[in-house]
Amino acid sequence: MKIAVVGAGAIGGYVAARLALAGEDVTCMVRGANLQAIRSNGIKLMMNDGSEQLASNVKATDDYGAAGPQDLVILAVKANQLEAVADQVPRLFGADTVVVTMQNGIPYWYFHRHGGQLAGSVVRSVDPNGVISQKISAERVVGCVVYPASELVAPGVVKHIEGERFPVGELDGSHSPRATQVADCFIRAGFKAPVLDDIRAEIWLKVWGNLTFNPISALTRSTLVDICQFPPTRALAAAMMTEAQAVATKLGITFRVDLEKRIAGAEKVGKHKTSMLQDVEAGRPLELEALVGSVVELGRLTHTPTPHINAVYALTDLLARTIAADRAGP
Repeated sequence: MKIAVVGAGAIGGYVAARLALAGEDVTCMVRGANLQAIRSNGIKLMMNDGSEQLASNVKATDDYGAAGPQDLVILAVKANQLEAVADQVPRLFGADTVVVTMQNGIPYWYFHRHGGQLAGSVVRSVDPNGVISQKISAERVVGCVVYPASELVAPGVVKHIEGERFPVGELDGSHSPRATQVADCFIRAGFKAPVLDDIRAEIWLKVWGNLTFNPISALTRSTLVDICQFPPTRALAAAMMTEAQAVATKLGITFRVDLEKRIAGAEKVGKHKTSMLQDVEAGRPLELEALVGSVVELGRLTHTPTPHINAVYALTDLLARTIAADRAGP
């Protein structure tokens, strides 16, 4: 398949390299030092078993028009970066191009074909101006949930920490030929990519952890195992997750694991820094709205109290503003 991966950071670089190593025609849409590194050397993967692989056949460009129409476009930038590329992404579209969204948090397309009173609503936390929905039609989208953990340790160099699961699914729950094609492509690359009947339920399962552990780690500079093994932060995480589950339940979501098992899963990952903590340490903008602000918004829409989530959101929002002010300088 002809595949464009928009963003080649920790996850985008990992996915692009594995797909290219499996023989797919992969182009990374990147800028800066990462662009130069991939152009010169491809993408180096440092796997969690100590082995290394070099995907030297990965192409890289910052010119969406030059890349041309693709069979598959994988959006691997963070949710807070998506609006900035939304104008350019359509240049990668042909008549039947499929878009796979790999953002953490509640996606911009969440209420497309959702049914009920909120069907067709725009999640303003992640698409405040409606630009993403307008430019990247949800009709093209096959949803995806990202479970692997990895880090971009240098331009063009990705360290894989754990996980290989990328479940996918149509927004209407159908097992379409295109969803199967995407899954087969990922499976050839060595990923686990089942086609799910309810991709939103799987998104909520991931959000359940992200909306708690990411901001708590950012505020405390702590890893997953630290948060889970310190009773007060473990209790805070449980309270936030209880509120989020109440919101999700009102939206028709059933969780396939219980709360304690979800926390135990995070604890098992060990001394891993969440993506939000990595952003804090690097002085980058935080992926706050998709992970936490969106759940606050859905709480309002469903008339569900979320006091613990609201409090952590407020603290993390102030942290994000402080980082931005420091980055801007006097």
